[in-house]
Amino acid sequence: MERKQQLLDGAAALFAERGYAETRVIDIVRAAGVAKGLFYWYFDNKEALFEELAENIRLRLRRQQGAVMDPAGPPLLNLRRGTEASVHFMAEHAHFFSLLEVEGRNFTEVLRRGTEQHIADTLSLIQAGQADGSIRDEDPALLALGVVGAVGQYSHFHRTGRITLPLPDLARFVGRYVVHSVAADQHVAQEAMRAPVLATAP
Repeated sequence: MERKQQLLDGAAALFAERGYAETRVIDIVRAAGVAKGLFYWYFDNKEALFEELAENIRLRLRRQQGAVMDPAGPPLLNLRRGTEASVHFMAEHAHFFSLLEVEGRNFTEVLRRGTEQHIADTLSLIQAGQADGSIRDEDPALLALGVVGAVGQYSHFHRTGRITLPLPDLARFVGRYVVHSVAADQHVAQEAMRAPVLATAP
């Protein structure tokens, strides 16, 4: 599996540098320092590698979100922490998310799966917050879409240089924006914002 990860890491770096279309399989195996035959042991083609790379990134994002949440903690606070972790992660992997934007028309299914997973995870937190009264009683699916949209748009504007706030400040702003957008009232919003920020996963 170490060789497979070498291929994924090498491909990610090349895609970021050259773009998907300009990166050949031979370039990927050279960057990884492995034989070409090994590539086809793990992947049917370059598209299959890209899809696995996207899945790998998605799982790492979910792990980073989960690392800052307390399963027994208040849902609104977990929503804030997950939001801040997402902003950090998307900035730290800006090259990949930029690539997805550029290549999106060729990988609509990859994009859709990632977005749907983020929405589903957010929806669960919102429904839990509605159950305990900390999140306002509106259509939870619409609230989840708003949260995911805010994370995605602010992250996009940050990586394209249209937001120049330092990353920790931006993450805290987006967390605060989300909390105040969905909180049942000002008191619960303030409680969620007073709690300490947990360190994001590496």
